[in-house]
Amino acid sequence: MAEDSLRMGGLSSGLAVLLNGEDSKEGSSKSRLVSYCDDFGHQSVERTLEYIFGIPNRSIGSISGQIDSSLVRTIIKNECSEFYSDSSLNLRNKDGIYIADNGHGPHIIGLEESSICGDIRIVRPPLLVESLAIFSSFRANACLWKGKWMYEVILETSGIQQLGWTTLSCPFTDHKGVGDADDSYAFDGKRVRKWNKEAEPYGQSWVVGDVIGCCIDLDQNEIMFYRNGVSLGVAFHGIRKMGRGYGYYPAISLSQGERCELNFGSRPFKYPVEGYLPLQSPPLINTFAVQLFRCLSRLLDMHNVYQAEHSSFEKLRRLKRFVSFEDLFLPVAHGICEEFFSVLEEDIQSIEYIAWGPFLSFLMEVHGMQAPDDYSSLDRILDVLLEFQGSNALFEHIINALSCGCKTAKLVLTECPCSGSYPYLALACHILRREELMVLWWKSTDFELLFEGFLSQKCPNKQDLESIMPSVWWPGSCEDMSHESSMMLMTTALSEAVSKIEEKHRDLCRFVIQFIPPVLPPQLPGSVFRTFLQNLILKNRGADRNVPPPGVSSNSVLVSLYTVLLHFLSEGFGMGDICSWLKRCENGPDVGFLHRGGEQSYPIGLFLKNDPPRTDISRLGGSFSHLSKLHPVNDREDEVVRWEEGCMDDQETRVTHLSTQKPCCCSSYDADFARSLKNPITYTTKGSRSHCGPLSERSAHVAAECSAGSLNDEIADKPSSSDQSESEFGYRPLQQTRFVSRESNMSSATLREEELLDVLLLLYHIGLAPNFKQASYYMSHQSQSISLLEEVDKQIRERACSEQLKRLKEARNNYREEVIDCVRHCAWYRISLFSRWKQRGMYATCIWTVQLLLILSKVDLVFLYVPEFYLESLVDCFHVLRKGDPPFVPSSIFIKQGLASFVTFVVTHFNDPRISSAELRDLLLQSISVLVQYKEYLAAFESNEAATQKMPKALLSAFDNRSWIPVTNILLRLCKGSGFGSSKHGESSLSSVVFQRLLRDACINDEGLFSAFLNRLFNTLSWTMTEFSVSVREMQEKYQVLDFHQKKCSVIFDLSCNLTRVLEFCTREIPQAFLRGTDTNLRRLTELIVFILNHITSAADAEFFDLSLRRQGQSLEKVSRGMILAPLVGIILNLLDASENMEFTEHNDVVAIFASMDCPSRVHCGFQLLLDYNWDGSFRGDSYLTKLTLLEDFLALLVSRSESEQVFQMGYEEETDVNDCICCICYACEADARFVPCSHMSCYGCITRHMLNCHRCFFCNATVLEVVRIDEKTS
Repeated sequence: MAEDSLRMGGLSSGLAVLLNGEDSKEGSSKSRLVSYCDDFGHQSVERTLEYIFGIPNRSIGSISGQIDSSLVRTIIKNECSEFYSDSSLNLRNKDGIYIADNGHGPHIIGLEESSICGDIRIVRPPLLVESLAIFSSFRANACLWKGKWMYEVILETSGIQQLGWTTLSCPFTDHKGVGDADDSYAFDGKRVRKWNKEAEPYGQSWVVGDVIGCCIDLDQNEIMFYRNGVSLGVAFHGIRKMGRGYGYYPAISLSQGERCELNFGSRPFKYPVEGYLPLQSPPLINTFAVQLFRCLSRLLDMHNVYQAEHSSFEKLRRLKRFVSFEDLFLPVAHGICEEFFSVLEEDIQSIEYIAWGPFLSFLMEVHGMQAPDDYSSLDRILDVLLEFQGSNALFEHIINALSCGCKTAKLVLTECPCSGSYPYLALACHILRREELMVLWWKSTDFELLFEGFLSQKCPNKQDLESIMPSVWWPGSCEDMSHESSMMLMTTALSEAVSKIEEKHRDLCRFVIQFIPPVLPPQLPGSVFRTFLQNLILKNRGADRNVPPPGVSSNSVLVSLYTVLLHFLSEGFGMGDICSWLKRCENGPDVGFLHRGGEQSYPIGLFLKNDPPRTDISRLGGSFSHLSKLHPVNDREDEVVRWEEGCMDDQETRVTHLSTQKPCCCSSYDADFARSLKNPITYTTKGSRSHCGPLSERSAHVAAECSAGSLNDEIADKPSSSDQSESEFGYRPLQQTRFVSRESNMSSATLREEELLDVLLLLYHIGLAPNFKQASYYMSHQSQSISLLEEVDKQIRERACSEQLKRLKEARNNYREEVIDCVRHCAWYRISLFSRWKQRGMYATCIWTVQLLLILSKVDLVFLYVPEFYLESLVDCFHVLRKGDPPFVPSSIFIKQGLASFVTFVVTHFNDPRISSAELRDLLLQSISVLVQYKEYLAAFESNEAATQKMPKALLSAFDNRSWIPVTNILLRLCKGSGFGSSKHGESSLSSVVFQRLLRDACINDEGLFSAFLNRLFNTLSWTMTEFSVSVREMQEKYQVLDFHQKKCSVIFDLSCNLTRVLEFCTREIPQAFLRGTDTNLRRLTELIVFILNHITSAADAEFFDLSLRRQGQSLEKVSRGMILAPLVGIILNLLDASENMEFTEHNDVVAIFASMDCPSRVHCGFQLLLDYNWDGSFRGDSYLTKLTLLEDFLALLVSRSESEQVFQMGYEEETDVNDCICCICYACEADARFVPCSHMSCYGCITRHMLNCHRCFFCNATVLEVVRIDEKTS
């Protein structure tokens, strides 16, 4: 600026020295001309003061006395008085606006309380508001009818808010607000709509921290909105003109829990729009304050030049022709500040505007917007300012302004790496090094809100990502190859910017941790930080709900605080030994808490204490109030559990931080693997779907689409099998674990690392987990979009028809835009979430948490009190790392080298009755279902002692009306390769021989368990086939295939195929369950086979059958009838093979059972379908022909036996015409059993099948106590 440099005209009579400084090397215009002597030998102090105050040359006469603050103030009043009077830009008498007095002053704009509808809470004065009602609306107390005006809204939340303008004729109700009536106009960035009775698309989606400018032009009759200074275009044309006193009012409507801060002009606008005036005029002293701060800036500039060219000035001083700058700085600075504070005292209401405006700009300029920051100049000016009593109020507003700046600052690519909130954080961290300012901040009523503001980071939306990542590239793309290097440079620059912001977050938190508040009794370091964490937890109760309660923190605050704590616990605090935090251990004192080996400890009082922030948190055993009544633990709150790291792992597979082989987070392989990832962008291609491909896309697909609460909610209730005793879950004896009392009261008063770990897990649950879920969505959607784009490109190359080509090109443009958007989002999530040190810390957190949970699971009382978020955070964090993009470590060592305990935990507790939440048990079961789909992870299960000992029986028990889908997927994966037609895709090489043997042994050794499992398997398969048949019939009747019905059919068909495969495995491994003893199981199996064949043959013609199942991108072989016909063939062949085995010489007759079925012609038709089906696509070679020959022989024998059975039945019916002892249920057997006590009779086979699912008589509904066989003689 012109004022920042001396003019040549002002030095025409004096000798000048050109001081270039370092700035000249950069081509800067900051060279300074300093006069030090005139023609008559007078000292140049007058000329120096003229430069500092920006007044004409020789305006100041000769100064003979000492330079002091009084002299400086006199110069200001005499020479600079026009600045104060020039504030005559007095807009308080502006035409076109009327401000009603609301009790805060005649020219102060605020809420018009009489207009409030709903429930509006002022979170922080002056105008940070929040809606506590379902929908709240209000107007301001300013009416406009002429001119161009604006106000700004800073979004604290990003939900449904309607911001705009309205007249008095607009009614506010519980459902209608701004924009819902005539002469009422609003913009809503959540729904990206503008509102004037009806909604229309407009603008951009908004995010937390956005500054929305609401502008009204009553000269052109237009309303427009701005987002962060960027125009969204004219929203409304031709709005109605109003007369004096009947104009437009600023107004907003908020849905429940929404917060925003309004600025009508009490502070300088963040993004002023040229030509538009604030509703509230700036204070009179604003221009004067701006000039004073410019004077201080010039004074500091001269000081910097003096420091840079110190030797040159010393040479001039030896000639006694120069006055030392140091002799001028303090009196001049004091004089300027005295005048500033004296003027400020006369207009105390202007302090907020001055602090947020010229004073903040001055401090930012002195500190330096870019690194390296000018700490020396800032410290000098702070020393002077803090000598004045009025500086406290000024710095209160400065801290507030810096906190707000962190919330609204956006990343700008050209400013990286010192972009975003970094300048505000760097200045805040520096000024808060001063104890008096730290105390001032701590004493403010808004300390915690301001702290959250400092931890805020503005997340970019689609348009923001376009501005910071203009060039996009992904492997295999047809984009310009130069985009690859451009994107690499952009992501590197953004990563550095995010890293610098995170570093300042840590610095700020260190200051708070080290701060000792001036209170009695004295407190220890960390007490203020602990209080902040506790209040944050209390404030964010329910933040994980679908509709969070009002007042919860911004997600970016939770993420930033999590990142800070993760760095402290993983990488160390970096501030020495604070109250014995850093334990001395074999790894050394600087090793992070999560990476220390040897003895571990944890205070169980974190779970047991009745603290307000924690009592509402759900526990594994239920609610805290419920547990405290049933299982009081008041005498154990001070205990600490101690154990040796890795004590819960098998000795052979144990990996600890003290062992030779280190966990992945501390191994040398981690660093080597990180260096091998030369291009992180490469992990966004189709290969990023999984770094170790799934063995069965079908099973994974079913697991994802049929997770808890989808289709299985419709299943009829079945007896639950989650009835195992608690003793079954005590897997490993606690030989290396002990509980001890806390050492002293001092240790309990000190903020411990274990407390930070507890908060870390909660922050992950409510803050990080939703972000990782969103990242997973974009990564998955990117892979799908790339596949679709490649498919369209292929079709474009093959098609010649112009009409089709036009449609394909339109589709290609849409897919390309989706890919580009996904690539940008994925790149952002990698930058912000998946940095290397964060993955390392998350891996160590998983190790620590799972070992803690395993230890506590051995103590029933304590385990019940463990918060649910411990388990949820562990599982989610584990899978985030497993699917990391880029991957943290190869999947082959991901579990093996550090997380074997995770396998132990999930297999031990997925059916643990102490975990009261069925959703949590499902979460563990789903983890198993996902992991066993991958060869590397399945190997970890096979080598895990707990998995081999407990999982087979637990899986059979868990197959109930809630968990049957994931259990089926697990069993299917474990039994792969053993069925008919499964060798086509090499599944036999992927089978788990270990678990097949274990499952067989479990079924044989526990007949009761297997019998119950088989009964539920029969019932479930019967239900799925019925649902499938009904769904197909519905589509056939409507002559259309809807997406929903198609998806439902496909999912149910998949489930039916999987269940049939499991049943096939049972017939192969445990044929005696069907061939020995009563023929109940065999008869039910036979009926089920016939039932399925009937539904498959009668459901629809082949073309419609395939159409009802196949979805986009699926191949024919994945939706053919052979998927379910193959296991049916396998079941029959397994029974025939077992029947021929000498071990089963006395067995149930398979052919006879099939021959006894009703409608033998339908049975024969079904078997003929099995023979006629084209099995070439299911086998390699023609080895299957031999098996089909066996099936053909079986069908011939069945036809012959059926004919004989019909002849016999005719004769039997003649005999039974005079016999009343026939079973009235099946009409096939003699009634040879009766119920006790009701004495109703039926055949034993029908009664046995009925008793599997119901213990009431099917005649009179009486409770059955006993079933008695009737002796032949008695009958």
